[in-house]
Amino acid sequence: MAVRWRALSGLLLLPLLSGCGILGNPTPVPPEKYAPQNIGPGSNVQGSLLGPQGLSLNLLGNNRTAGAGAGAGGTLGVNAYLWRGALDTLSFMPLASADPFGGVIITDWWQPPQAPDERFKADCYILGRELSAGALRLAIFRQVLTNGQWADAAVSPGTVSDIENRILDRARTLRSESGTP
Repeated sequence: MAVRWRALSGLLLLPLLSGCGILGNPTPVPPEKYAPQNIGPGSNVQGSLLGPQGLSLNLLGNNRTAGAGAGAGGTLGVNAYLWRGALDTLSFMPLASADPFGGVIITDWWQPPQAPDERFKADCYILGRELSAGALRLAIFRQVLTNGQWADAAVSPGTVSDIENRILDRARTLRSESGTP
């Protein structure tokens, strides 16, 4: 009787365990999916995840939006303009992960066409609701190909601050195009 029970329980667990391998590796999401579409005065993207007023959270009839102000309650903690500015600025790199709720953008490795023996990766964090340099953290990683192996290498001085400045400039442009003071 015990042998039959073990065999039966093994047969019942087999479909459950075989289902674990179905998921495989997730497919990376193309950056176009997260790119802003119609941003500016008169654009009709309100209520979308990245609309001009930010993320709309209509909880129990409250009409509050993220990015509407630092003191607005019931909102997400990231600035929508910084978020979109970062996506626009880093759009030349393949997107590995983007979390608009946590404000995290992670790119996959990107190889410049003119330098096939080096590659770059970026991690971007939007830390607050303000449109300021203090609400943005960026890490750039660089690797070089030596003897068939990728090895970590130093990033040129000023690269991180240059890209951060481009993100901030793009975010300010998006804010001014939306008509928000």
